[in-house]
Formats: sequence, structure tokens, C-alpha cells
Amino acid sequence: MPSGRSLPWAPVDPEPGEQVFFHGHPSWLSMLDFYTKGLLGAVLAGVVAGVVTSIAAGHLQLGWVIAAVVAWFLVALLVGLIRRARTTYTVTDERLTIEVGLLSRDLHHTRLERVQNVNSSQTLIQRILHVGTVDFDTAGESGYDFSFHGVAHPHEIVRTVDRALRARPHAGSGV
Repeated sequence: MPSGRSLPWAPVDPEPGEQVFFHGHPSWLSMLDFYTKGLLGAVLAGVVAGVVTSIAAGHLQLGWVIAAVVAWFLVALLVGLIRRARTTYTVTDERLTIEVGLLSRDLHHTRLERVQNVNSSQTLIQRILHVGTVDFDTAGESGYDFSFHGVAHPHEIVRTVDRALRARPHAGSGV
């Protein structure tokens, strides 16, 4: 959720006096299709384990079926958590930052004064789930798609960026 206070645990080191307005990751709801596929994969793994144990042992061994379902589902949950954790979005009163990666990291940031337009978009399913994409049009930067994908309550992120722009000492017209 957007916050008007500085966050001491923000991985992007804020400059002295820089205020963090938002710091977060894509919402798990934005990955609902991934988790659904993981659940279907777990069921399929259970079916395969059931068929294999029936052929090999001559009867269904329920323990192996349950183990296959649980293992597949836990792997899907872990992969989903890693996919979410590898992307971090930050909005301060000075800049917007996107960090991607776990072992190696790519850092993209733009100064807040370069932001010209902030737009949010949601499909019907995303509206139901309260997730979406916030797209930032920045002056002179066409080499990188500066967007926060899969964030919860994207309209609040837009308002947060507007608040951050207004908090600047030489605040312009806002977003």
C-alpha cells in the first residue's frame, strides 16, 4: 500500500531527505493464472503418479499420488514467490525505480521531474482482482518501458505519484 513515510528497509538507498511514498512488488493476484496452471500441473502430476504406481505395483499407491501433488504444488508456490520477489517498485519524492532480479539485479530509475504522464490500465479480470499496470511516460527516455506491472490498486499508485510530484519543492502541475 502507498505510504507517506520513509521506509528504512527500502533496497534503493534514499538520498538524505528523500521520502519514500511507495515500495512494493507485483501482487500475487496478478499471477493468478500462473498459480492456476500450477494447481492443474499438480493434479496432472497426481494422475501420472497414480497411473505409474498402478502399472508398477499393480494397485494405486495413494501415498505417491499425494506426494506428487504436494511436491508439484509447493514448487509452483515457490516459483511464484520468487517471480514476485524478483521485481521491486519504488516511488520517492525524487525518482521512480524498478529493480529486477535476485542474484543479479537490473536497476532502472528515472527522476520524478521527467515524468510527463501517468496512466493505469486494467482488463476486466484485473479490475475484478484489483490489479493492473501503471505506465509512466517520461521525457526523452524511449529505450525502456517504464511500467509497474501487476500492482495492486493501480489507481492508488497514480495518486501516490501525483502526491510525490506535489511534494517536490518546485512542484509543477502534477499528473
